[in-house]
Amino acid sequence: MSEPDTGTAGLAKGSPANRRLEVLRPGPLSTVQDLGRTGLAGMGVGISGAADRSSLRLANRLVGNAESEAAVEITLGGLWLRARGVLTVALTGASFPVTVDGRAAASHTVLTLPTGSVLRVGQCRTGMRGYLAVRGGIDVPAVLGSRATDTLSGLGPEPLAGGTVLPVGRAHGEFPRVDAAPITPPSGGELTLPVLPGPRQDWFSAEALRHLLHEPFEVTRDSDRVGMRLSGPPLPRNETGELPSEGMVSGALQVPPAGQPTLFLADHPVTGGYPVIAVVLSAHVAVAAQARPGQRLRFRAVREPSEY
Repeated sequence: MSEPDTGTAGLAKGSPANRRLEVLRPGPLSTVQDLGRTGLAGMGVGISGAADRSSLRLANRLVGNAESEAAVEITLGGLWLRARGVLTVALTGASFPVTVDGRAAASHTVLTLPTGSVLRVGQCRTGMRGYLAVRGGIDVPAVLGSRATDTLSGLGPEPLAGGTVLPVGRAHGEFPRVDAAPITPPSGGELTLPVLPGPRQDWFSAEALRHLLHEPFEVTRDSDRVGMRLSGPPLPRNETGELPSEGMVSGALQVPPAGQPTLFLADHPVTGGYPVIAVVLSAHVAVAAQARPGQRLRFRAVREPSEY
């Protein structure tokens, strides 16, 4: 397909295009996210970035951006935006109802927003998070190499609020030949996530691992971008002593003394004092990030990541 007129013709390289996204309503939580800050854990800086990186990458590919460009992460929906300038956008991730100036539009497709038009993203039916990419990327200033909002450390731009105006960068590269992504929306049913037991599996009783791998857990309302608190059978420990802080990764299942695990997501801390009984494989953390309160999870052990 040919590239829509996005109003950037004739602009010099690096000059800001007069294109913006104005936030009319932010919904429960909307933030700017990219692929995060890597290599800074030694400074105490977590990676942060999109909770569902697969959906962020897909949204960027649909509008011809590099996969690492910043986009808007939408939690549960309720986001209204006004286009300043002609904009090309794509929304991926959770299953949202979408309208442009009151006319129904589809997610996971390329949409052209005329100047002054209003994009409304309704409450999602399944899933938790969506990603709105705009051709050229969200061009807010980078902090430590990333434009991501880290809700734990406070790095990056503030969460979006009514009146926030997001600058849009200059488009680069060839426009893609596809304008829709035929994907399956996130499931609203029970999810099964593959895990590698450990690294502190030996701190737990055999009963704890049996419960983790054979009983369902429910996502509680006490969940955010830092972690997802789960409710289920308690996971008793053999070792009750204090564990020195250790580095954490997204997908780690950390178990505090109460025995209810927390599944770490994008804004998790870089160290933690509680033992990790198992880790969700990194390729499946995006699936976990789309689970919403009340949804049930099961964990299946694999011996090596190549098994799944």
